[in-house]
Amino acid sequence: MSWSAPRIRWDLADRRQRARVYEIVLSEGNDDDVRRFIDVDQLVDLWDDLWLAPHVRYAWADQIERLRRVAWPRRSSTPPSVPG
Repeated sequence: MSWSAPRIRWDLADRRQRARVYEIVLSEGNDDDVRRFIDVDQLVDLWDDLWLAPHVRYAWADQIERLRRVAWPRRSSTPPSVPG
């Protein structure tokens, strides 16, 4: 995943690197990027650690609500428990 910088090899097993990839994809990616890189369970887990512009966070909170059928915080805060 690299749009304008030299190719970077991301280790998605590393939480910090995975969070950075999620920030990039959620902010700048297209539908194919989201399908390729974003896992909803991982997104839920990383939510409070992600730096996202307010409009991006708000839009993705709506998506999480739709997918999980739960109210989801628009700001960084402890997410509600999500039914498995």
